[in-house]
Amino acid sequence: MKYFKENKNIFAKGICFDKLFAIFIIGSIIGSFYEEILNLLLVYSKTGNIVWEYRRGVIYGPFNVIYGFGAVIIVSLLADKNHKWYQTILYGALLGGGIEYFIGFLQETFTNSISWDYSNRFLNIHGRTTIPFMVVWGLFSFLFVKYLYPFLSSKIEKIPYNLGKLLTNILIVFMAINMTISWSAIIRQNLRNNNIPPFTPYGRFLDKHYPDEFLEKYFPNMSFTKGD
Repeated sequence: MKYFKENKNIFAKGICFDKLFAIFIIGSIIGSFYEEILNLLLVYSKTGNIVWEYRRGVIYGPFNVIYGFGAVIIVSLLADKNHKWYQTILYGALLGGGIEYFIGFLQETFTNSISWDYSNRFLNIHGRTTIPFMVVWGLFSFLFVKYLYPFLSSKIEKIPYNLGKLLTNILIVFMAINMTISWSAIIRQNLRNNNIPPFTPYGRFLDKHYPDEFLEKYFPNMSFTKGD
């Protein structure tokens, strides 16, 4: 098969699209498990019960795409730069907080829903992020750029060229379909909650295959700001 013939080219050399897409996938997976484990520990500390809930940005697969997008932006703007350590932390804090705020704004604007609300937290910014959390984002960004990204980058570049290209193409198609279905299902859920019937075959498809009970399993921390 042509995809598995030897090719001496280095896959995803440097900071390129293939490298950034691989970082997006890895960051999304790490973010998903980080959120799920953190939630498990918080619930256990409060109730003594072991509860595993999904913390994803899409329906299919362990992908918290907010972390994936954040990782891509941080690598694009901070990796391989001659920033001092405190500059990396500062820029990472601004980027992390900005991404969290912007994603929260988009979710509320287009789906009338929220997945986090920091309104009661210290030094919050419109409930979408907080200054202390931004500091944490900055520290995470420093550790990621300084230690984790170089390790991941070297491992990604060791993937056989043709295999890497094949996997990238497959995952691009999969994630595009995954995000389209997931986010349109949430938008349709909001319309359902406002008693707006589907007016396209795709809307009827979403109502049939992605009802509220189904979506609540994958987005348990999501609540609607209007039309509840």
